[in-house]
Amino acid sequence: MAPPPPAPPTRREEVVDTVHGERLADPYRWLEDDGSDRVREWTDAQNARTRTVLDAIPQRAHFARRIGELLSVGLVETPRPIAGKIFHVRRAGAQKQHALYVRDAEGATDAVAVDPNAIDPMGLVTLDWWYPSWDGRYVAYGLSRGGDEMSTLQVRDLASGRDLEERIPDTQRCTVAWVDGGFYYTVHPAKGSVAPGDENYHRRVRFHRLGDPRDRDALVFGEGRPKEDILGVATSPDGRWALLAAWHGWRRNDLYLLDRGTGELRTVQEGVDGISTGIPLDDALWLRTNVGSPSYRVVRVAYERLAPDEWRTVVPECEHVVDAFDLTRDRIAVLTLEKATSRISIWTKDGVKERDLALPGLGTVPTVQADPRGDAVAYAYQSFTEPAAAYLADARAGTTRELVRLPAPHGLDRAGIVVEQTVYASTDGTPITMFLIHRRDSRPDGHVPTVLTGYGGFNISRTPLYSAGVAAWAEAGGLVAIPNLRGGGEYGERWHRAGMLANKQNVFDDFLSAAEALIRDGWTAPARLAISGGSNGGLLVGAALTQRPDLFAAVVCAVPLLDMLRYQRFRIARLWIAEYGSTEDAEQFRWLRAYSPYHNVRAGIRYPAVLFTTAEGDSRVDPMHARKMAALLQAQTEDPNAVVLLRVDRDAGHGIGKPLDKQVDDFADQYAFLAWRTGLASTEKAMLGTK
Repeated sequence: MAPPPPAPPTRREEVVDTVHGERLADPYRWLEDDGSDRVREWTDAQNARTRTVLDAIPQRAHFARRIGELLSVGLVETPRPIAGKIFHVRRAGAQKQHALYVRDAEGATDAVAVDPNAIDPMGLVTLDWWYPSWDGRYVAYGLSRGGDEMSTLQVRDLASGRDLEERIPDTQRCTVAWVDGGFYYTVHPAKGSVAPGDENYHRRVRFHRLGDPRDRDALVFGEGRPKEDILGVATSPDGRWALLAAWHGWRRNDLYLLDRGTGELRTVQEGVDGISTGIPLDDALWLRTNVGSPSYRVVRVAYERLAPDEWRTVVPECEHVVDAFDLTRDRIAVLTLEKATSRISIWTKDGVKERDLALPGLGTVPTVQADPRGDAVAYAYQSFTEPAAAYLADARAGTTRELVRLPAPHGLDRAGIVVEQTVYASTDGTPITMFLIHRRDSRPDGHVPTVLTGYGGFNISRTPLYSAGVAAWAEAGGLVAIPNLRGGGEYGERWHRAGMLANKQNVFDDFLSAAEALIRDGWTAPARLAISGGSNGGLLVGAALTQRPDLFAAVVCAVPLLDMLRYQRFRIARLWIAEYGSTEDAEQFRWLRAYSPYHNVRAGIRYPAVLFTTAEGDSRVDPMHARKMAALLQAQTEDPNAVVLLRVDRDAGHGIGKPLDKQVDDFADQYAFLAWRTGLASTEKAMLGTK
């Protein structure tokens, strides 16, 4: 390849803040202004340069074709059995967006319930969420455009296929809980009703009766609470009970029970340093809780005795994390994580484990969904190279049948790809598990092009999920490494807390130790090692590249947080203060200042090549992070080989709801960049393993 063209010139401005006594320069503050003409012109110039570089990479054509083939198997999510029907989301083949389908529980023919592809052939309209009514007659659903997740709630009558008159805006990331004749829902304030920027907060629970104008919807919950609280609501099938939740970040929540018969609101959990999530049934409340049990347990709570000392443990805490549960009329389906892979077991409501459900292998079941008035338990299973398949189990009889199976990935030799799990020691000696995915004939010869990726935050677990990019990279002869970093949920709440707030550096140490282990074990070398991460994972790789730039040949940093001293000022980021901390507090400022990638770029250091990707429609992480960091690194490096690229998508968001063609383009750019910088073979023959 020819040397990349020089980066567009970026104006530096003398902006200095004094924060808790420290003077901090911010020369690219002006790149925070989304709406300015000069930011748009600068972005256009960056995008043009990035396209010139990426389109010239020989490997890109292969990855665009191959990832397109591997994604064209489609997508299926966890079904929901209810009232003799089964609802599920599926994207078929080359459809740009997934659609919602419904079938009779005993049938095999799906009917389309909601299809965004029929609304917008360009694929820019997304089905964000959906909630069927308890009788299966209606489904409430949210649509948004361009990946911004700014949903509008609508209601469809499934018998007629027509929408009712309901149109409720400002329902992004909504929860809906049905009762006879209406539903509770979470909603954000309308623009202009709160201070500018606060539309992302002040969530409320309201009640809507079908047919009423939305301005008559009663305020039920949320008034007077901290504006950052994340609210949720669930109802019992008989409609008597409504469970109201208020989350303070990802480690604490309050729970309240509304008796709809009397109007009384009672406390289930308040002011406790722990998480409890609930399912109200007609006769009792069931909770998954880590209060007093960091790996979680399942408890039954009588409605007349809500005090925590009255909670009766049914599924006890054990060495493996209780990841989720749901209830049939007389059984409990329990999902656990064992070394970051899924298991499902069936228990009686008296606390007797009856059986395990057989899964196809060591993979991931994201959640379980059960019919509270029947015996059905639905789940979807997938692994790194096996697309999701959906299943329906009979909890009473112990039988399982397949509901939906996607076609096998075209040309993928799954038997020729190995998934193994290793353990290495982090900086402080903590053992960390790590998945390695590679071709069976790959050997640790010190020269394997390797992509190390991770997340490490918000109690989110990295488990084996089908990935077209991972499969394409592995079959081409590369190695993908995915460690289970602290901050995630793989090993319970202690694991999560060991990687948040003052402990965030543990996450970066775990990741850097993974890189060192891959080199020490002979798989790769710094010249062949790349790192990749998105969102909180973008922060992860941003910290890694500033703390140990010598370890890596390339970095893909997607929709990232990078300016950790100003992050809480933008989009929905105040919700994350409970996870990261805030510069508003002097002690927390010191934590953030120590690792904030934007503030730890140093002059005279040779940084690896970096591709930053972001999107203007991102309603979660502001694109200013990627813009500012790209400008700073472009100004810092004098090495023409250490190229810094910025890719800004104008019709996408954080990644949720991105249409298929945009996914293919995005992943092709990322994997081509990684292949270029790590030396993964550029010929089709070598990539297919036919040496």
